Amino acid sequence: MFDKALKAFEIPTIDGVREVNQVSFKLGDFNITLNLTTLIMTWITMAILILLAYLGTRRLERFPSRGQSFVELIIDAFDRLIADTMGPVGRRYFSLITTLFFFILISNWLSIIPILKNPTADLNTTLGLGIMVFIIAQGSGVISKGVGGYLKGFFEPLFIAPFAFFINIAGEVGKTLSHSFRLFGNIFGGGLIMLIIFAIPELLQTAWCRLFGEFIGRSLYWGFLWPFCKILATVILNAFFCIFVGSLQAFVFTILAMAYITIARD
Repeated sequence: MFDKALKAFEIPTIDGVREVNQVSFKLGDFNITLNLTTLIMTWITMAILILLAYLGTRRLERFPSRGQSFVELIIDAFDRLIADTMGPVGRRYFSLITTLFFFILISNWLSIIPILKNPTADLNTTLGLGIMVFIIAQGSGVISKGVGGYLKGFFEPLFIAPFAFFINIAGEVGKTLSHSFRLFGNIFGGGLIMLIIFAIPELLQTAWCRLFGEFIGRSLYWGFLWPFCKILATVILNAFFCIFVGSLQAFVFTILAMAYITIARD
């Protein structure tokens, strides 16, 4: 078990893409299998969130410091975004929306540190988040419309009610799947591209040695190809996929979550 936990911190390689660091145990008659890497990285993400929340709120003052002003600026920006997207009732979901955004954001940024991985590169994580949003949206719809009004919405338009029910059910399931797979695909795909570029020097080393000779081939490998690909993969692409794409996908997922909850309520 301890060896599997340490394996979660190994630097990923292209050969290890298909490997899943799993741990299984029995719970009654059920066999439970967990992705230990995703589990550990999710705990790390939650620990970072808790630490940031503590540091941001431990010394609140009437006349705010620079740090407190920055935190208040972020909170105010989210408050206005939620109010503009969901209306006055949106403030009930303020804690949910902000926590969801920062959890996904930190999860997407985690692989900036080479020994850490993105929990959102695992479909189990993104599908779990998508199902959570689905349940909250449907629950909000029931609370807002009542059970009768909520169920009536699945049969509209009424002139094709029998077909409309199945179409609306398929639409709700499709929204949840697309919501989950969009985040997973972007984060997993970005990580895969970086691993491929990171592996290019090793893949081409033998070919260059055969083509140019052992000395020239190895000189080109160590002098040009290796540093170029490593720097490109670890600095430029890591910054692009982790910071830019990661931030964008966290924002898109959160905006769609607000939209789905609002649509279910209206």
